[in-house]
Amino acid sequence: MNKEIIKFLRKSHNLNQRDFAKLVNCSYALIALVEVGKRRVTSDLETKVKNTFDLDQKQIDSIAAIVKTISDAPPFI
Repeated sequence: MNKEIIKFLRKSHNLNQRDFAKLVNCSYALIALVEVGKRRVTSDLETKVKNTFDLDQKQIDSIAAIVKTISDAPPFI
């Protein structure tokens, strides 16, 4: 799991960073730092996110593929 997946999950559930952090039971600062790339997604955070959103590794891989497709697409004009 990486910062793009965290951000994708947060935004796809219409959550701000504070609400996402409360939902997964971690600090707002951790989510903010992860999303800007100053902290890695720890195994603990990954477990909390997977449990909160009931995700398995196959679903995480699917989300990663979606995020990659989106990031590789040309920008909207």
